[in-house]
Amino acid sequence: MDATLPAVAEELLKEIGRAFQESARVPDNLLSALKFVFGPSAVPALDLVDRHSVTCAVSPSGRMVYQVAGSSGKIYTCYASCHFCTCPSFTFSVLRKGDHLVCKHLLAVYLSRALGSCQELTVQDQELTRLLLPEEMRG
Repeated sequence: MDATLPAVAEELLKEIGRAFQESARVPDNLLSALKFVFGPSAVPALDLVDRHSVTCAVSPSGRMVYQVAGSSGKIYTCYASCHFCTCPSFTFSVLRKGDHLVCKHLLAVYLSRALGSCQELTVQDQELTRLLLPEEMRG
């Protein structure tokens, strides 16, 4: 069972997706709502989406994981089904302090899905497993 964001956040992302399908743009009122709901993560997340930094790695078995190239160039792994990112900001601001719903990387995943701009990469199951391992365990 997938975890869910607060209803207002889920609905906002759906509305952004609908608006973008209709007019190939996100209206200012929805951008303002995005900033209101997601706070300081909104603008950097939009920047990541604009730079096509979100990739969805999909295996033949149907498993998938999102990878986001952060602004520093470091790759972070995001799990949209349980709202988790491997970045330090997620650990500190979302899990520890609880003052953010999500980090910019996870929000970029949600936005790229809503806007249909997520890059897709087909990988074998073994490669997907390797992507899921912490960096220090990859070899």
